[in-house]
Formats: sequence, C-alpha cells, structure tokens
Amino acid sequence: MPALPTGTGPRRRAVLAAALAPLAAAGCSGGEEPRPPAPGQQPAAEDALIMVIRHAEKPYAGDTGWDEDGEDDPGSLAGRGWRRAEELPRLFPPAKRSSLPRPAAVFAAGGRAPAPARCRQTVKALATALRTPVRAEFAVGAEPALAHALLAGPMPVLVCWEHTGIPRLVRALGADRVLGLPAAWPDRYDLVWQFTRRGGQWSFRELPQQLLSGDA
Repeated sequence: MPALPTGTGPRRRAVLAAALAPLAAAGCSGGEEPRPPAPGQQPAAEDALIMVIRHAEKPYAGDTGWDEDGEDDPGSLAGRGWRRAEELPRLFPPAKRSSLPRPAAVFAAGGRAPAPARCRQTVKALATALRTPVRAEFAVGAEPALAHALLAGPMPVLVCWEHTGIPRLVRALGADRVLGLPAAWPDRYDLVWQFTRRGGQWSFRELPQQLLSGDA
C-alpha cells in the first residue's frame, strides 16, 4: 500500500478513504459470508428418508364421508378410511418391530385455501401417538416448496398427499428416475412409498400397510 499523506486536511482524508475502501468491501475477516440459498434451491444432498402415503379411503361416487364430528362431508374420509387412520400408528411402533422407522415429522396436504381434509384426517391419530404436530401449510400444487421443507427438516419424515400430486412431489425431490418407481400412484390406499438418499443417490421401495382386512 502506498504511504498515506500526513496531516489532517481534506486531501489526506480523501486518500485515506480511497485506500481503505477495498478492505471495507472485503470485511474484517478477509472473506465473504455464506450466502443464503436462492429461492427454490434444494438443500445440499445429505442423507434423507422420506415416506409417502396416499390419504385413506374416500367415499365412493354418490356416497359421502363424515368429518370428526360425525357430520356428512364429501371431502372427508369414508368409514374404512377412518378405520385405516386409527390403525396407522401400528405401522410405526415405539420399539424396532417394523421395517418402517418412526417419523420425526409428519406432513399432510393443506394450505390456506379450502381443501378436502382427508390427508390431515389420515395422519391425525399417528401424529398424536408421535406427539408431533401435523404440518399442513402446503397445498396440493406446491410440491416444490414441500420438497424443500422435507429435505431441510428432521429425518425420517412421513408425507400424506393426494395421489395426483405424488408424482410431482417425487420429481421435486429429484427421485423420479429411481429404479422400480411406478409412473403414477396405483389405485390403492394401502401402500407406503419409501425414498432413501445415501451419498446423493436415491433408492425406492414400495411396502404394503396390511392394516385392514382386505389389504394386499
């Protein structure tokens, strides 16, 4: 650095400011602070375990389900769906007696706009057993934002979603080219899709719930 002029006049102050400007821009530590991820950018490819289920059984055409108060509601679960929701905690017992790990977080389709409550109803008993809230701030159609939240949070995680949006969620996770993955969710309510990421690579397996009579 060239020698700075002595004195206290305007010329000295101007030269001093010009000489110190690069140091101020670089910061006192001499390096840049880490930048936050850009909007929509996925977290780093760390290990992850995400389980996806469809909501439980809905009413057949021309029939109606009922809500938590027993009132008729076409956007709620059917009787068999409520029985599946009640049995869902058996898939994730406290002790290691299942091939499925207990979720650290539970997500369900929701959002601000009025929407069918079936996904939230499906996991309500499970969330109570796990003593964790149901995260329902994401609506069907917001799968990229949901995928970002899943990968940024605690693992393992369970997601209950509308079957039409599950392929979009899988694509948003970056797991859509994994071996053995069906192109669409089958016409069934008794499955679990498990996605595991190790070393940046996804793997997939499909597991039966086997909770109710008639489940495959």
